Amino acid sequence: MTAHDSEGWNSGPYAAAIHAQQGDLSLRDAEGWCLSLDLKRWCARADAGDRAVLRRCRGRVLDIGCGAGRLVEALTRQGHSVLGIDVCPSAVSATVSRGGAALRRSVFDPLPDEGGWGTVLLIDGNIGIGGDPRRLLLRIRDLVHGQGLLLVETAPGDVDERRRVRIHAGHRPVGAAFPWAAVGTAALDRHARASGWTATECWSSAMGRHFVALRARA
Repeated sequence: MTAHDSEGWNSGPYAAAIHAQQGDLSLRDAEGWCLSLDLKRWCARADAGDRAVLRRCRGRVLDIGCGAGRLVEALTRQGHSVLGIDVCPSAVSATVSRGGAALRRSVFDPLPDEGGWGTVLLIDGNIGIGGDPRRLLLRIRDLVHGQGLLLVETAPGDVDERRRVRIHAGHRPVGAAFPWAAVGTAALDRHARASGWTATECWSSAMGRHFVALRARA
């Protein structure tokens, strides 16, 4: 993700919504595709679906696209060593204000302890970051240790899509277009096998969220 790609997340309505802990925002493309951004849930405390993910974390944890910091906060309270990264300064500030550690970085920037993380999180659709799932999975493979774990929230259904999206406030586009991907469980398995990962577990929450655990191949 380049600086231009992350422009929509850096400031404006998204940053304001993170600060206000609410907002009517979505990702939309020119063809009518729409993904609502669930800011109310993202800014709340970790829920039951989140806690099922967090129970699977091992070792030091890196939360990519940490947003308002609910997962970093929950893991910190549990005694984990955890770092959140996000391109949005308001997200980093929100995470720190909740008692977590966070840096303003893209996953494609140099990061602390590369090759040493025990678990990496891609939750809330963040497998879409950069619009190229295999590139993202290869990058994360370099971040974890030899048997590291990647926990991914996938899109509902059998989807594997690449789109150029913009953040919208209501129906009004704000900021520049950037690449995004929507990846379902079956597609993630295909991309994972081609990128140095093996799927070890799939599960769903009572609220219809879908998750996959990937283990790095040595």
